[in-house]
Parts: sequence; structure tokens; C-alpha cells
Amino acid sequence: MHSIATPGGRQDVDDARATIAIVLSAAGAALGGLLFGFDTAVISGATQALQERFALTDASLGFTVASALIGTVIGSLVTGAPADRYGRKAIMLSVAIAYVVSSFGTALAQSWPMLIAFRFLGGLAIGAASVVTPIYIAEVSPARFRGRLVAMNQLNIVLGILIAFLSNYVIAQAFPPEVAWRWMFGIVALPSALFLAVTFFLPESPRWLAIHNDRAKAVAAMTRLGFLSPEAELVKIEAAERRDAGRSDTRLFQSAHRFPVACAIAIALFNQLSGINALLYYAPRIFELAGAGADSALLQSIAVGGTNLLFTVAALFFIDRFGRRPLLIVGSVVCAAALLLVGWQLERAAPDGTLILGGLLAFIAAFAISQGAVIWVFISEVFPSAVRGKGQALGSTTHWVAAAAITWLFPIVASAVGGWVFAFFGAMMLVQLVWTVRVMPETNGVALEDMDLGGRAA
Repeated sequence: MHSIATPGGRQDVDDARATIAIVLSAAGAALGGLLFGFDTAVISGATQALQERFALTDASLGFTVASALIGTVIGSLVTGAPADRYGRKAIMLSVAIAYVVSSFGTALAQSWPMLIAFRFLGGLAIGAASVVTPIYIAEVSPARFRGRLVAMNQLNIVLGILIAFLSNYVIAQAFPPEVAWRWMFGIVALPSALFLAVTFFLPESPRWLAIHNDRAKAVAAMTRLGFLSPEAELVKIEAAERRDAGRSDTRLFQSAHRFPVACAIAIALFNQLSGINALLYYAPRIFELAGAGADSALLQSIAVGGTNLLFTVAALFFIDRFGRRPLLIVGSVVCAAALLLVGWQLERAAPDGTLILGGLLAFIAAFAISQGAVIWVFISEVFPSAVRGKGQALGSTTHWVAAAAITWLFPIVASAVGGWVFAFFGAMMLVQLVWTVRVMPETNGVALEDMDLGGRAA
């Protein structure tokens, strides 16, 4: 006897196939996030070797680390318009190529200017990826689990950071310091090549195709992605586009977009004023200040990366269930308390290394489940379709300008004021708490086409 599939059963199968297709596309694009994290954190294990190899002062070391971040500023600043003009996939391919070239270049660098140049190129790729990847994932995802899929990019970022910390430790054990740093940079070429290969097979964003009046390709892309009603979805996208086109002025900086612009700038600034990049770039140095040996400092850095990954996974389950604001409220409180604890301990005559490690792990856990998961999701949602690329670029550029400044200045300021720098980061998290409670809108579960031009959920 043969069983007969019921309509409901077929619907369940179709829903499952659609979900798998969308998740696979989002995961492929999110490999750019893995490289984002890998390339960001890998230098943390090489700072001492670079300082010795190129005879760097604290200031020039800070510039070396920040040189990639200067590239991210420019990459994020210039990516929005090309992403809107040439498509999301074309920009992701360019990013993948830049990652491959940068990883080989930094590994083979024979002079400090050569190292800076290839670090800068890698930064351009990171900045571009921070703009285009969240947009792409948001545009191929349905509203009901868009937050989780965009947050997958953040999951890959922190996975990349953990892989960087692990590979740094393994390479440091396998090679002498004078060559280990080259392997640390060179290993990034492997995931870079994988991202390049995968990107060739990704479909273009159907929303981008629809906005550019390519109906046939938009429907084909939605069908390939597993959308259950491509034609109906296309009608919604075109209706939203006509609504936005009815307003002839589509500049980002105008009164109609003032609120989302302010929100994107604020959340990007607070992200970096937490001190997250100072911890990720200088983790081994911070643990050595607390009394840890070099090998122990690298292992504690792995603990930071592992905690970051664990709580980012947790955030994937929370972000669509509880919303963006509640996560940020809880995260602000815990981050502030943890950072103030670390600052207090570092200012003591005999700092407690266990309390410092515990405080930093508590901070990274709270950051991962709040700011780390929310920032790119929120910025990719809060702008209307007509200026989403420009808005994402603005948020990313603000983020990377702050990241470059803080990363460059951290070794200098930490040498001058010690643990008080962490007390400052903690105070900034209290300011973030006030902003989140009083200003930040909730974007959870709102279709991108239903996000009005004032930036509030329609």
C-alpha cells in the first residue's frame, strides 16, 4: 500500500526545502564574516614578534594593528554605492579576492611598509564585507527568522576570531617566533580561497534584482532560494520600491532619514566604546599585564574566543524571540559591571588574575549576546530599501573609524592610565543603556518593505 502525501505534508516539505536553501545561501555569504573575524584577530598573536622584527615603538605597533582598521574605514565608506549599483554578489567576489591577496602579502612581507600595505588591503576587504554581507543575508531572508540569519554572520565573525586564537597558539608551539608570525598571517589564505569558491555559486539578491527591474532573474533567484511564492514576494518588493520612488529625494542625509541615521551612528559608536577590539587585538598583552606568562596568555585568549562563540550561538536563539532591545539592555548592564571590575583589579597593587579573567569572560559573554549579535542585524534593518546600502555603509564606517582610533590609541593610553581605560569602557556601556531604553526602536519581526522612512517599524 502506498501512502498519499497530504497537502499539509507537501507544505511542510516545501517549507523545509525553502528554509534549507535560504540558510545555505546565508551561510555561504557569512564565510565573509568568518574571514572578517579571522583576519581581525590573527594579529593578536604576532604583536610581540612584529615589534621585535621591525623595531616598532608602542605608537608604531598601535598603527600597525590599526592599519587594517584604517582600511576598513575606507572599505566600508566606499562599498555602499557599488553594492547598490553592481549587486551584492559582485562585491563579495571582490572581497574574497582581496582576502586571498592580503593573506599572502602579509605573510611574505619583507619590510614594515609592505606589511602595512597588505594589512590595509585586508582592511578594505573587512570593511566591504561588513557592509555587503549583512545586506545580502537580510535580503535573502524572510522576516520571521531574518535576525537569526543575519546574526549568523556575527557567529562566523566570532568563529573566525576563535580559529585565529587557536591557530596562533598551535603555530606558536610549532615554529620559532621569527617565522611563526608569517604562518599566522599566511594561514588566512585557506578560508579566503574557500570563500572565493563558494561565492561563485551564490545567487544574486532577489531584492536587488527586483529594484533594478530584472523581474525574470529576481523570480529565478527567489525560486532557487526556495521562496514559496516568488511572484507574490516580487509584488511586495515592487510596491515598496514604488512607494520609495514616489519620494524624489533619496539622499541618505535628509530629514526623512534623520532617525535611522542617528540610530546607526549611535549603535556603531557604542559597539567600539565597549573596548571590544582592544580586548581582541591585545588579549595576550592584557593577560600578561595581569601576571600571566606568554603561553598562558595565549591560552586565556582562546578562552575569550570560546566564550565569544558560545554566547553568540545563544544569541541566535534569543534575537528573534526576545527582540533587539532587550538583549542590548541586559548586555549593557553586565558589560558595564564586568569592565569596571577589570579596571579596579588592574589598578590594584597585586591584581587578581582570576578575577580579571572572570571579568573579561563575563564582558565578552555579555557583549556577544547583545552588541555583537544586534549591531549588524539592526543596521541592516533600520533603513528603508532605497537607502539601505548607504545606511549600512554609514554604520559600518562609523564602527570602523571608532575601531581604528581606539585600537591605535589603546597601547598608549593603557601605558599611561592603566586599568582606568577599562573603567572608561564600562562607563560608556552605562551611557549605552540609557540610549537603548530611551531612544532605540525595536525592529524585530518587521518586513524590510514595511520599515518606514522615519526608521520606525510601520
